[in-house]
Amino acid sequence: MYQSQLDEVFEQTFPFWGELSNMDKETFRRSTQKARFGKGTNIHDGHECTGVIMIRSGSLRLYLLSDEGKEITLYRLFKGDVCVLSASCVLNSITFDVFVDAEEDSDCIVLGGCAFADICERYPSAKIFALETAASRFSDVMWVMQQILFMSMDKRLAIFLLDEISKNGYDTVTLTHEQIAKYMGSAREVVSRMLKYFASEGIVSVSRKGIRILDIRALRSLAL
Repeated sequence: MYQSQLDEVFEQTFPFWGELSNMDKETFRRSTQKARFGKGTNIHDGHECTGVIMIRSGSLRLYLLSDEGKEITLYRLFKGDVCVLSASCVLNSITFDVFVDAEEDSDCIVLGGCAFADICERYPSAKIFALETAASRFSDVMWVMQQILFMSMDKRLAIFLLDEISKNGYDTVTLTHEQIAKYMGSAREVVSRMLKYFASEGIVSVSRKGIRILDIRALRSLAL
């Protein structure tokens, strides 16, 4: 990526870019690399300071992983989003391990964590950006926890399916039962059993092609 293109990305992404000295801007450029992550690739394992990730295409999934291997998806990021939880050296107050995987083939720009941490130490506006970006996602995290703790499985699955078709723009969800279970922090058997119930009620049809929504009004009623 040419310097002019990189500067344009930085200017669009970081509101503090114009405040940086020419030397600090050059540090930003030198600490940045393009990266293409294949579908299913683990990008951040919760321990190392991977850096700030800017998604140019594709999507990433952030999740927690228990000692028993159970996953709970916190939220997903798409084109134009920025991931700062992968830069643990910037947000020292984040004490839990967050994992980041590529949901699909994804083109990203990765800014080195140490360089970004140094900028945050010297520019309050950069620190504020990092904190506000992280904080803006905690409403997503709390929504996930609320669903897990207080909602029935049929309601959670209905909400998930509605979110998926809203995001994709068509009436079929092509995720596997295993993937849905991971996203919902549940077991594949539970998801399969609930989808079988939805199918018996004429709400969805389940096939190898995916889960097709047949009665969106009924699905919305379950989500209320």
